[in-house]
Amino acid sequence: MIFIEPNFDGLLTALIIIMVGPSIVLAIIGSILYYNQKRKAAKVFFILAVIYLVISLGICGVLISS
Repeated sequence: MIFIEPNFDGLLTALIIIMVGPSIVLAIIGSILYYNQKRKAAKVFFILAVIYLVISLGICGVLISS
């Protein structure tokens, strides 16, 4: 009898994209605003990117490790 093992590579990739993707997008928007001389708005986007990254690494990191 042949047993087929489940493949969770796609799930792991999706979790990593959810963890890191939005923070990268926010950082890119922040750098675009920074170079367009809107420095206060850029700081807000950088702070949001860091907060999202810290929270998502905490929540999704627990999901991946268990």
